Parts: sequence; C-alpha cells; structure tokens
Amino acid sequence: MSNARDRMVARAAREIKPGMVVNLGIGLPTKVVNYLPADFPVCLHTENGLTGIGPTLPPDQANRNLIDAGGGYVSTIPGSAFFDSATSFALVRSGRLDLTMLGAFEVAANGDLANWKIPGKFSPGVGGGIELAQKARRVAVLTTHTDRAGNSKLKETCSLPLTAKSCVARIFTDMAVIDVGPEGFALVETAQGVTVAEIIDATDAALHVPDAQLPIF
Repeated sequence: MSNARDRMVARAAREIKPGMVVNLGIGLPTKVVNYLPADFPVCLHTENGLTGIGPTLPPDQANRNLIDAGGGYVSTIPGSAFFDSATSFALVRSGRLDLTMLGAFEVAANGDLANWKIPGKFSPGVGGGIELAQKARRVAVLTTHTDRAGNSKLKETCSLPLTAKSCVARIFTDMAVIDVGPEGFALVETAQGVTVAEIIDATDAALHVPDAQLPIF
C-alpha cells in the first residue's frame, strides 16, 4: 500500500462488518468506501438522502447530480434508495446507524469530539455532525494523528468547540488504532514503521499501552 494514510483508511474499512448500516463522514472517512470488497453486504448512508452507496467516481465518469454529504461524486448499487432530508435525519436520530466514521480536529481522552469549527477560520457549519455523533450506536474517528503544524489531535481536553461529548469509541490515525474507554486512551494497534514511543510522544494525553505484542496495520 502506497502510504500511511492509505493504510489508515484501509484499516478503518475493516471495522465495518457485514450487515451494518454505516455513515461515512466528510473528509478521510468518505474514502473508506473504496477499500470495501466488491459486493460487501453493507448499507452505506449519507445524510443528504441516499442509502446504498457505491464507490466514488472521478468527475469524467460521475453523474454530476449524485454526490455524498461532502460533495464527492458517488455511485449507486442495486438496492440504493433516495429520500429527503427529513427521512435521512429520522434514520440517524432514531438510532438506526450501527456505526459512523467521522473526521476530527481534536478528540479528548474522555471521548469528546471537536470536528466542525476552528475559531477565526471559515467553517461551512456543523451539518449533521451533532446528530451522527450523538445517535449512532458506535462512533469512530478517522484522522491524522497530528495537524499540519505537528500538534497532537489527541488531547486530554478539547480546546475547540465541541461537536458532542463522550461519544468516540475508537480512533484510527496514520500512527495507531486507539480505543477510548473509562481510563482514557488505550493503544490497540500500531502503524507499520511507527514505534510505541513515537505514538506516545505524538499524543497530548496519557496513553495506556498494554504489556503485549500489538498488531501492526
């Protein structure tokens, strides 16, 4: 696989199990669909009104009227269904999503999520992020471990406006897979070529490291 970011997205795709109803948030999470096996039995949902999402398509092959919530061109599969926003959000708010994968600016050790606003910078709005983070049965985050300046996105406490409190269960980064539990961050897997010491150094919070050989992705 070409780079750490590709491996991260591919690893996150393995979190999706057959039969799940899953929402993939804007940004890195939308790329997960391209790492699902062909004919994988999952129902992908986007809050702008589609279930049954096929692979993303380049502009020259896409139906320009068919996009996901992030504006990316997507395709349909047999069984795809279109509906209005009221129905789409009713699916989310009624707890019918087994899993949502969201991007993040910051995740706190208690599972708080900040992913929609950096004060002083333009933001298009939170969209359906609040409902997804609060109502999905499981919330996973897919993000780079640090920002472009090298600052950790995994913190003891979020400093940015929150999307939802205590909602994140698992984090996939380009360095590690980390669970969020009652005792904070717990290291689950490490990325190829990354040491545990490097992960600890890049995490701005306490990180529980099990006394065992960890899987590598």
